[in-house]
Amino acid sequence: MNNRDPRYDILFDKVNIGPVKTRNRFYQVPHCNGMGHLMPNSVSAMRAMKAEGGWGVVATEECDIHPSSDVLPYREARLWDQDDQKRLEIMVDAVHEHNSLAAVELVHNGHAVSNRYSRLPVMGVSDLPVASYDPVQAYAVTRRDITAIRRWHRKAALRAKDAGFDIIYVYAGHDLTLAQHFISRRWNQRCDEYGGSLENRVRLTRELLTDTIEAVGDRCAVAFRFAVDELIGEEGICCMSEGRDIVEMLAELPDLWDVNVSDWANDSVTARFSDEGNQEPYIAFVKQITSKPVVGVGRFTSPDLMVAQIQRGVLDLIGAARPSIADPFLPKKIEEGRLDDIRECIGCNICVSGDWTQSPIRCTQNPTMGEEWRSGWHPEYMNPRGSSASVLIVGAGPAGLEAAVSLGRRGYQVTIADGGDGGGRVTKEATLPGLSSWRRVTDYRFGQIDKLANVSFYPGSIMQVKDIKEFSAEHVVIATGSLWRCDGIGRATWRSVLEKGKLDNVFTPDDVLAGVESISSPVVIYDDDHYYMGGVIAQLLCSRGLNVTVITPGPEVSHWTQNTMEQHRIEASLRQHQVSLVCKKTLVAFENDEVITSCNSTGAKYSYSASSLVLVTARLPLDDLYFDLAGESEELLTSLPFTISRIGDCLAPSTIAAAVYDGHRYARQLDEKVDPDKPSFRREQAMIYSG
Repeated sequence: MNNRDPRYDILFDKVNIGPVKTRNRFYQVPHCNGMGHLMPNSVSAMRAMKAEGGWGVVATEECDIHPSSDVLPYREARLWDQDDQKRLEIMVDAVHEHNSLAAVELVHNGHAVSNRYSRLPVMGVSDLPVASYDPVQAYAVTRRDITAIRRWHRKAALRAKDAGFDIIYVYAGHDLTLAQHFISRRWNQRCDEYGGSLENRVRLTRELLTDTIEAVGDRCAVAFRFAVDELIGEEGICCMSEGRDIVEMLAELPDLWDVNVSDWANDSVTARFSDEGNQEPYIAFVKQITSKPVVGVGRFTSPDLMVAQIQRGVLDLIGAARPSIADPFLPKKIEEGRLDDIRECIGCNICVSGDWTQSPIRCTQNPTMGEEWRSGWHPEYMNPRGSSASVLIVGAGPAGLEAAVSLGRRGYQVTIADGGDGGGRVTKEATLPGLSSWRRVTDYRFGQIDKLANVSFYPGSIMQVKDIKEFSAEHVVIATGSLWRCDGIGRATWRSVLEKGKLDNVFTPDDVLAGVESISSPVVIYDDDHYYMGGVIAQLLCSRGLNVTVITPGPEVSHWTQNTMEQHRIEASLRQHQVSLVCKKTLVAFENDEVITSCNSTGAKYSYSASSLVLVTARLPLDDLYFDLAGESEELLTSLPFTISRIGDCLAPSTIAAAVYDGHRYARQLDEKVDPDKPSFRREQAMIYSG
């Protein structure tokens, strides 16, 4: 079915890339996934879903070419030998089944790795410490080493060709690659023909491109992924100077230019700190210089902006990582004229956290991401309805809404009731500074509910035990969310240090989100949550003219956001707002308008004046309704005329992504045979060798 708006026809033009041709302009650029070479079946199914959804090109994550570029503990692709080739062939075949092109991003990481697995000496452009805090240094490669690196890259390219890849990358971006380290004036301290002048510093990149073209260019396109700007001015590569010069030097050499900014935190900046299409000012010049096709990214979710980028000569191909994760079927939905069915990326970077925590990729918008192989989940299709027919869901937050939509698609008669207007924590948190895009989580699901005749939503409906029993549903789901604790219990404090009933000047994020006006300066925010909430509340209260101090037992403010690559921006923003930051201090007491803390290292006590204290610690599930029905010890479960379950924050408060996932999991498993004593998903396990 093709009911697309003619305005978007240009997005479905075929594009020649050297000896290959794409079926459209949608290009899933290389992106990590936390699964890599250890989970080839999972990666293959995830990439295949992108191809099925209409992405004309589907790329791997970075792919190490040799044990001297061992990125452990991160789970990236590998192409060290024939066994690695076989693992990647699974992905290539799966992508080709849907008539898409498969691309592989070859890389030697230089001093960006520590070789923790291979235990080989680290090879770098110069004698420098490795990029991590490991007590390891890289040694400056010799000409003989450079010859070996070129050989390894060429052999990996040939293996990639034999595996069936259509596009093979030379990678010089994100400050993660040896090629970029050679280009960089910061890292390249050499005095030979590979150092000094820009021409010398680009020499290795030119050689890698030439080697790859000679090895595989008869059948495969050769792409060059290059960061045209490091956003650190003239200290680094800059699009106004050396970035442009490099494009001019290599303009016609690769078959495709994949351009972005460096480092990764700049390339994949969160929606809190950037808008869609934010890279255009840096990359727009590239197409003016080269006749070869250009792909770039910008968290593109709007087809109008995609078309504008092409028509204005910024890009030839619409690159995406995060939008293709949020909706693998984004291209097909544009093609079929179903724009309101697109799950738009919210730019929260929970997907990125999978790589940093070495765990399978996940997504706030798309709960099936990473579950394609291990659970058999498809983002567009649900398993058929089981033996029962009706479900009542109490609570229309992210978990309840996802459960309602997914159960509706399975064919159940679903009623969802909410005491307010629905949306739960998402609706509230989307009002906080920088988080407005998060509203897409509920907007998408309300839009889908409107299309499902078998799903009914009743806002302003407070359900009591009597109401639920009289409703006569076969299944009841309690998705009533959670509230922030007001007693100080969190990760660092396991016993209550406060009693809010006796202190009118102690508040929680729920109070702030409710618009409580009695918060007065000076304000101390005690953040033992370590994600985004403490920082955004500090920013909000500063905007009201309050004097704010953030105290955290963590090593830095909003510490967990290192995994979403925004901690440095959060801290910079708070400092710009003149928020005082106090780290490694644990709350002990709040009395006489004094916050008393204990130093994590020495135990020494410190006090801070505070007219108001905001506690961002742990949350308590709002599960009274569940236990009123199930019994305090769940002893009534077997006597109820319906099944009853808790989902999302009502069961275990966590991220919005976790709540959406839990709602989806419930919907998938209802009436299915699930053994509670066994994993409900397939595992990829290491082969056991004997002898």
